[in-house]
Amino acid sequence: MRQRAVVAAGVLFACAGAAADDGAPGNYPVASMLSVDIVGVAPLPGIGTDRNQLPYQVQTAGGRALDVPASRNLGEFMARNLTGVNVNEISGSPFQSDITYRGFRASPVLGSSQGISVYLDGVRVNEPFGDVVNWDMLPEAAIGGIMLAPGSNPLYGLNTLGGALVLTTKTGKSHPGVDADVSTASNGRRRADIAYGYDSADGGGRWNAFIAATTFHDRGWRDHSDGRLGNVYAKLAGTAGDNDWSVALLAASSRLIGNGLLPDGLYGDDRRAVYTSPDETRNRLRQIVFDLRHRFDSHTELAVALYARGSRRDTVNGDINDDYAEAESEHAASYNTTSTRQRSHGFSAQFSRHADSHQLAAGLTFDRGTVSFAQYEREADFAPDRSVVVDADAEREAGSSVDGAARAAGMYAADTWTVAPDTWLTVSARYNHARVGNQLRRDAETQPRETFDYRKLNPAIGIARRVAGGATLFANLSQSNRVPTVIELGCADPERPCRLPVGLQSDPFLKQVVSRTAEAGMRWRGARGDTASLSLYRTVNRDDILFRSAALAQQGYFANFARTRHQGVDLGVTGRAGAWSARLNYSYLEATYDARGDLFSGTRDVHIVPGTRLAGLPRNTAKLGLEWSATPALTLGADLVATSDMATQGDEDGAAASAGRDWRIRGHALLDAHATYRPAPKWELYARVTNLADRRYESYGAVGVDMFPNGVLAPPGTGDAGTARFVAPGAPRSVAAGLRYRF
Repeated sequence: MRQRAVVAAGVLFACAGAAADDGAPGNYPVASMLSVDIVGVAPLPGIGTDRNQLPYQVQTAGGRALDVPASRNLGEFMARNLTGVNVNEISGSPFQSDITYRGFRASPVLGSSQGISVYLDGVRVNEPFGDVVNWDMLPEAAIGGIMLAPGSNPLYGLNTLGGALVLTTKTGKSHPGVDADVSTASNGRRRADIAYGYDSADGGGRWNAFIAATTFHDRGWRDHSDGRLGNVYAKLAGTAGDNDWSVALLAASSRLIGNGLLPDGLYGDDRRAVYTSPDETRNRLRQIVFDLRHRFDSHTELAVALYARGSRRDTVNGDINDDYAEAESEHAASYNTTSTRQRSHGFSAQFSRHADSHQLAAGLTFDRGTVSFAQYEREADFAPDRSVVVDADAEREAGSSVDGAARAAGMYAADTWTVAPDTWLTVSARYNHARVGNQLRRDAETQPRETFDYRKLNPAIGIARRVAGGATLFANLSQSNRVPTVIELGCADPERPCRLPVGLQSDPFLKQVVSRTAEAGMRWRGARGDTASLSLYRTVNRDDILFRSAALAQQGYFANFARTRHQGVDLGVTGRAGAWSARLNYSYLEATYDARGDLFSGTRDVHIVPGTRLAGLPRNTAKLGLEWSATPALTLGADLVATSDMATQGDEDGAAASAGRDWRIRGHALLDAHATYRPAPKWELYARVTNLADRRYESYGAVGVDMFPNGVLAPPGTGDAGTARFVAPGAPRSVAAGLRYRF
């Protein structure tokens, strides 16, 4: 009750308070997170709202601040620069990381509890099969801006439990000319980005075009971890009278290796090792988006977007054979493959108008996705390096498969009302109706098709008020929901657990997750562009969907858990003095279970009580960025990211390890250094060193059965295998350098 009183007091305090100064933003890169004055209030672009009037704190980046030099990708950029964002390197591949914000995940891993919606030019890119986000399919060379909106904001639709990430792409009008970037880094990492924008009349023409491409190749710092990806993005846009239109095409493909976690013993001997292999994922994506914006007058606009997406995902996994672990087979390994085909299409429409003291927005959305999934397995054995060797005569057995469809429709409306010259009240609501259906097949048996319907009306209210000194106080209450996905409904029976990502068994009903957020805080901008922000928040999920392990360590099922809670504080400060600029972000997060229950981890029952921490989430995260413009052409900088201890999955209660051992993931601090030199206006040379001190660290942990104790395969059955902590090894020191040309 005391924690609730603190949040309630913060909300009441903010309701009596004020909003930030709308002075000009700073120009220096490390202070550019809060550099845009007009932001959208929904995924589809519209007239937008002055950010000073919003009852919550958004984080934005664009322009040079969003450049991804020296082989860094979007996920790494967010983890180093955005408050509340962390990365779990569970797979080991730089484009397959779990991104968390305030403890909610946007992950490419099936089975992760997803809680962040992600949009690219108004199109939701959470895949229909498991709400996963394939970071490798995003056209990073074409991204011109990002916005991270916090909390359970209903305007961003399904899955916005902890926040929404909105990505916007460049155009030939906003980014004319050539932008080419090539870089190389340790472990054979090579990357090239090239973009070209054309405006028919130097910014004032009737049409423009933009094309961007990325190619990436990496040998990987761990054994058997090479990967590659490539994508092409093209957009044609123009103006016809009061209409702006665009057509955008995206094609992407990748082959990435995610080697996963290592048991402590093997990790201690060699952090570059892999437990079992192969572990390969091939993704392909094709997408087309048509966008039309009609201006009725300078204060009224209608935006419409239509899209179609098609993707293909094929995986190969070398794993322990569950029958061998149970002494029911002499073959120790299992060679598992999956094939997933997804198609989705939909539209969104948004009407926005500024009318006197009101800023109005109303919209409709419709999304429909179909899924075809199948998995196969073959008995196999292990080579001395723990790679799976398949006998050519081994029969391929069909496992579970599913054909499913998900359909979601939404209606929303919002009004930001200027109730006084320095006070703004925002009220919004969204009604969601979703239908998820599937038909499962296993062992040549086809189950009856089942369909589940979910409905929810989600409201939100907030207030912002400007006070003296350029400060704003704000507060909001909001609600959103997430419905179960095809894979969650297809793996929800504890009597028939499944293997992820390669198994589906049966589909009992799961409740939808309902998330409620209370947030209050302050933001400030000084006359020189210095900024500060502070947010206190509390988000409660009811009927959260978690993946629970079953009797076998690699199998499990999805189930609702009564309540989980995420609450904490986000602090951000930027400043500049002469040739120096600095950024400090700090986050305190209490992500806990908020009800009693038992979660079987695959090796033991974990007894959950209110206050038990969720795994993989640090309480404290601090990020410090410092830059020095040594000369007009030379800039030197450093970044420090420090995190505190994290709970290990399967040891949330601290009782899994033997006496005297502590299986928490220890906190760590990582230091990066970078330099940029501009010998001429169009040219830029850069270099970056990550993990400068070559710190040995882990970013995630889970309890499991080590079938290779002391590096030797255990006999059939698990009697000689031991329970161990498995960890996600952090990357060692890496050096990267590159050249960029802009014209």
